[in-house]
Amino acid sequence: MSFLDEIADRRKAIAVRDRKAFTLPPSWADDASRAPMLSSYSLQGNEEQIENDFEAYIRYCFKGNGIVWSLMAARQMVMSEARFQWRRFKDGRPQELFGSDALALLERPWPGGTTSNLIARMDQDACLAGNCYLTTADDSGRIGRASRRGRGRRIVRMRPDWTTIVITAPSGNPWGLDAKVGGYLYEPRPLVHSVAGVVDPPTAGATLLMPDEVAHFSPHPDPEARFRGMSPITPVVREIQADTQSTIHKQAFLKNAATPNLVVKFDRETSEDAFDEFVKQFRSSHQGSRNAYKTLFLTGGADVEAVGVDFKQLDFAATVGKGESRLASAFGVPPSWVGFSEALAGSSLNAGNFTAARDRFADGTVRPWWRDAAASLEVLIERPDDGASLWYDDRDIAFLRKDEAEQAKIHAAEAQTIRTLIDAGMTATSVVDAVNAQDWSLLEHSGLYSVQLQPANQQPTQPATGNSPEESGEETED
Repeated sequence: MSFLDEIADRRKAIAVRDRKAFTLPPSWADDASRAPMLSSYSLQGNEEQIENDFEAYIRYCFKGNGIVWSLMAARQMVMSEARFQWRRFKDGRPQELFGSDALALLERPWPGGTTSNLIARMDQDACLAGNCYLTTADDSGRIGRASRRGRGRRIVRMRPDWTTIVITAPSGNPWGLDAKVGGYLYEPRPLVHSVAGVVDPPTAGATLLMPDEVAHFSPHPDPEARFRGMSPITPVVREIQADTQSTIHKQAFLKNAATPNLVVKFDRETSEDAFDEFVKQFRSSHQGSRNAYKTLFLTGGADVEAVGVDFKQLDFAATVGKGESRLASAFGVPPSWVGFSEALAGSSLNAGNFTAARDRFADGTVRPWWRDAAASLEVLIERPDDGASLWYDDRDIAFLRKDEAEQAKIHAAEAQTIRTLIDAGMTATSVVDAVNAQDWSLLEHSGLYSVQLQPANQQPTQPATGNSPEESGEETED
């Protein structure tokens, strides 16, 4: 019996017996060890887990660093504006978008939730963990495929660090060419009960879901793994640490004087008590940002010497600005759109460069993200037919609208193209379809030619007013 057959049979038996969620198979009882969260190599046995420490990325990077939060917020403000629709292909070209009742699950993914909330959650998990896992549940507690006809069906998020990709291969080697995703094992954190502090075993409540029950979204593949994604934070962790240290340095600078470091020298004859008293009074009167720039008075025998450099000498703004730009590059967001200091000067603010930055963000980051997200979410809903695929609808997003002058030029060029094609005898409907789809194979000829659109091999009709050929003395053909 194959791996999937064994899982399917056990799941069916459990469902018939007590209607509970599928739990860890007994054959895996000895495989209780999990790959460590902080290791760079996290394929152990037949499982792939998230590479990084998810909670550390949340607390240290997302919640603890303003640059990372700003970048993720800027991404979500644009990405969350999209909607999802169906589309079909004809002769390899996409056709018009259309909707269906099945899309209601994406429009209202959970009670009180919207498509924007769903996209925001997907982007958060993809940025912080490199992977987003989603499945469905109903009010009766059924999960995955079993919930597809249940009441109150909704999308539920599977926390990435509690989800393991289970790899199966007939050869038994998870790195073999015959390896594939056999399922997704979700193991929530064990509950601690209030009575005597009892802790549930690690496998309590574990659920195994089949690949067609989980929307797995991983926009950045991890080259060290076969099926999981990688967080864009991982390559720039040092940049985030440097930015945090810069903030700490600024705080220390303001706290300790808001001036370069000072060295106070005393005569050798200065007693220890006099030294301690002077230090105490000096700190209370001159240390801290509130005491900055006060006039300094010294008693006889004391001398002050400045050491170190200030922010201007350090070129602090330029140093921090370079780090911000590198972080923005990792997240695929132009620095000028986030308001970073380095991008708010010079040619970056020119109208052409600003528009180019917007287009780069839309075409290089946002639209590929939407495309991958649509392909991942399609597994959770029913397609209206085999020829339809889930796609994104960005037609009503203000951020993606071209400048009015540029849009007017595009419309003028399209109108001229439509006029030229209709004058050449193409049917009006096919011309509009071809221009909208940018597919000239959709053009259909009416069988009429010239600007008058007369049938071929037919005498041109005479104008409503004017002389006939006989009246004008012109010769006519027999």
